[in-house]
Amino acid sequence: MLKVFDAYAVLCWMQEEPGSSLNEQQSHQGDTRGEGVMKPEKKAEPELSYFELQAYWGVSKPHFGGLKATEELIGLCHIDISKHVLDVGCGVGITPCYIARKYGCQVVGVDISEKMIRRARERAKREGLEGKVEFRVADAQELPFGDNTFDIAISESVIAFLEDKEMGIKERVRVTKPGGYIGLNEATWLERQLPPEFAEYISRVTGAKLETPEGWRRLLESSGLKDIEVKVYKINAAVQFVNEIRYIGLGDFVRSWQKFLSLWIRSSAFREYLKRAWPPKSVSRNYYKYLGYGLYVGRK
Repeated sequence: MLKVFDAYAVLCWMQEEPGSSLNEQQSHQGDTRGEGVMKPEKKAEPELSYFELQAYWGVSKPHFGGLKATEELIGLCHIDISKHVLDVGCGVGITPCYIARKYGCQVVGVDISEKMIRRARERAKREGLEGKVEFRVADAQELPFGDNTFDIAISESVIAFLEDKEMGIKERVRVTKPGGYIGLNEATWLERQLPPEFAEYISRVTGAKLETPEGWRRLLESSGLKDIEVKVYKINAAVQFVNEIRYIGLGDFVRSWQKFLSLWIRSSAFREYLKRAWPPKSVSRNYYKYLGYGLYVGRK
């Protein structure tokens, strides 16, 4: 069973150079047929990147803590029916739809991926929330909203992927009203000193640049936030697995794994991709010793 949890951890974090699609990689594996021979049309394949694969599988990018962490972040940000909420990096819209359905407030979700936003709109329509939730394609570092627009701005596993984390947080501060809350769920280093092979693996496989709890707190402080709350958690692989199923939903979770297995069976490029991303034993044994997550909330 631990092998399943190890695989899940890899899929949550794998990252590759953008623009490297399975179609492109397979085209370089050689073709013994003549150039004039008509080739059968291949099914379009996703790019080999963390975000594109998540969009292809139809699930939002996983975040540590799953639904339990989302619910706690909502509580720390004091979301209720009267609030206008922004979710930056909303993926396929699971959190915005959950907030709108449970609390009845207006929610806007933005993501840089058009595929994610398309699936988010499909989700809102499917759940009958089109009047409560709006989705837009937008850059997390250049939000298309005026100053002081929202009561609350949240992000789950987004800031760590930005080139300029402080700018990303300041953009959320800019669009939030005075007195409003900015809430983050971000992967966090639990120790200051990492084994060289662990740091190398995380650097190679993920596009994220993580911080210690102190580092995340400093980023919130330097962005002008006050009344900062920090809650840091270790991760239990089995509990994480269950919380992600609760967050995604069992039906969507099963369908995403069906797509994963189908892709693994038919694509040698994808199998090679997973092989490169798989952690060595020295890393997998200590994965959750050094890696946790934190909820970081501040007030404007």
